[in-house]
Amino acid sequence: MITIWHNPRCSKSRQAVALLEEKGVEIDIFKYLQEPLTAAMLSSLLSKLGISARELMRTKETLYAELALETADDAQLIAAMVAHPRLIERPIIIKENRAVIGRPLEKVNDLLA
Repeated sequence: MITIWHNPRCSKSRQAVALLEEKGVEIDIFKYLQEPLTAAMLSSLLSKLGISARELMRTKETLYAELALETADDAQLIAAMVAHPRLIERPIIIKENRAVIGRPLEKVNDLLA
């Protein structure tokens, strides 16, 4: 089973869902903007992605600057993403203990291989 952290309003996220469906993959869609997030969930996701909290963030979002996150540590960044999930990059595709941010879409194919 593949889990996708999905934002239906995002074209890249919709493309990732379409790619997974085209490949006949069983998908669990997690609408992270609507479902509650926890710091533990994000920490686990970061471990699977193998990246820092800042690398998971949409640093060009106006909210990022408004919250003055430029000098925040990982714990503060994770707390900000829990409180404001729109700061999270998308889409995120998870397969077992590995995950990728599906930009570009080729990364999704790499995860499935």
